[in-house]
Amino acid sequence: MSTPEHNVEQRAQPDAEELVWRRVHPITPLVRGWAVVGAAIVILGQQSLDGGPRGGLIALVSSEYWWTLLAALAAVALVGWGYSTLAWRMTTFAIGEETVHLRRGILFRQQRHARLDRLQSVDIRQPLVARFFGLCELTLETAGGTDSGVAIGFLKGSDADELRAELLARAAGLKVGRANPAAARPLAPSDAVTAPAGRVPAGERDGAAQDGVVPDGEQGAGTAQPAPMTSLEAPQVPVLTVPIGRLIASVVRSGAMITLVAWAVAVLVAVIVTGQFAVLTATLPAVLGAGGYLFGRLTGEFDFRVAISPDGVRLRHGMLETRSQTIPPGRVQAVRLVQSVLWRDRDWWRVQVNVAGYGGASEEKNSVLLPVGTREEALTVLSLVLPDLGVDEPRRVLDAGLDGDSRTESTYVNAPRRTRILDPVAWRRNGFTVTGRALLLRRGRLVKILDVVPHERTQSLGLSQGPWQRRLGVASFQVHSTEGPVRPEVPHLDAADAARLMGEQAMRARTARAAAGPERWMERQGE
Repeated sequence: MSTPEHNVEQRAQPDAEELVWRRVHPITPLVRGWAVVGAAIVILGQQSLDGGPRGGLIALVSSEYWWTLLAALAAVALVGWGYSTLAWRMTTFAIGEETVHLRRGILFRQQRHARLDRLQSVDIRQPLVARFFGLCELTLETAGGTDSGVAIGFLKGSDADELRAELLARAAGLKVGRANPAAARPLAPSDAVTAPAGRVPAGERDGAAQDGVVPDGEQGAGTAQPAPMTSLEAPQVPVLTVPIGRLIASVVRSGAMITLVAWAVAVLVAVIVTGQFAVLTATLPAVLGAGGYLFGRLTGEFDFRVAISPDGVRLRHGMLETRSQTIPPGRVQAVRLVQSVLWRDRDWWRVQVNVAGYGGASEEKNSVLLPVGTREEALTVLSLVLPDLGVDEPRRVLDAGLDGDSRTESTYVNAPRRTRILDPVAWRRNGFTVTGRALLLRRGRLVKILDVVPHERTQSLGLSQGPWQRRLGVASFQVHSTEGPVRPEVPHLDAADAARLMGEQAMRARTARAAAGPERWMERQGE
């Protein structure tokens, strides 16, 4: 059934739950089609400059053929927006009890399914053009590779927030009442969601209930009738905000900025010495690329905010394109704290994470837990994703990983002295330690790195040994994580220490996975 008012399609699947298929916002074709029009303007401009009348594009606009350019642009715009409109008509999504479904495609139809128990994160992205219309794109990342996510866009901002809250509630194992399918439409704050019997409305919950719903197993017999809920949105507590001044200073103090300035000075000297401006033209792409990277860092990490909620860690950042990320509990595979030598006097640290589903082109912008922060802030955000290290003095262990070496403490198992010929600068820093909950690997002197891997998130382990390492009786140890910026390893350990660590860590990983709670994290409270 389809209704013009709500743009809803309802279909029943055989041997499956009844699904309510919904369309995204009708302004979506306009938001997506502008890119086609912009590309057409660039292409037509180049063609006019290359093959148009004498004088190029200006002469063409001022000649009697000016209307041909407008006609070409109008035709491309009609085709682009027409295609986007047809794609919008062919795109529908549905929310099931266990799965999110997405159907799209014009010539080649696709139907994608994302299991909510494998949900790794929920992101709300708002590109610059979509912001003018108050629209957002909601992306679900699942543990199935870099192309396993489901993107639902575009939706009204309030609808995207409500849909994110519903998906996180279902992924947590909470039973969410379903609205009347005949009146289904993209969720809005005014929609009343019926809670199953035994659930309490938001504002009247105790510590075990979350926003009017409770985990499975906490429903009592003979409870009251279902109560309406106005929102599934879990409350959040702000943790920290990165000041814009510190962000700009961190970019200025980055290796990319130093390289860009040195390159620009070298090019300027070459132009002065040779008198050939062709040198400047030849190096312009490299300069633009480095400048684009730095500009992307500033705009992508602008107004970076960290908050915590029952749904997990929430991140919000961005200038031209705003992004709101929610990483549910237990989804972080590995954490890295890194500090360059240029940040040493300020004691600034950058925190990155591996999350299954984050990778590929979005790896850098999605995998930052803290772009730049003090030591206290870095350890605070680490505690959000790994609250318990399983050791009596966690701060001493972490400080030793951030600053210590073989001369200052004995908490870590360090690389032997004979490896100084392989790594004369940082050999004292190379080492590892094991706590009850995680494996910590440290390395680097000019760029200090501390990798933290929860035992249950260990994917596989590896040892590597080159010819010089074999001669010295040492080996490098690696923890294989999901795709992302964190690649946990420690080089040049004593071969016996590395072999022992590999065997013991494999056993710890099996034990931790066996004792880990369910993927639906709120179900633990109902056990």
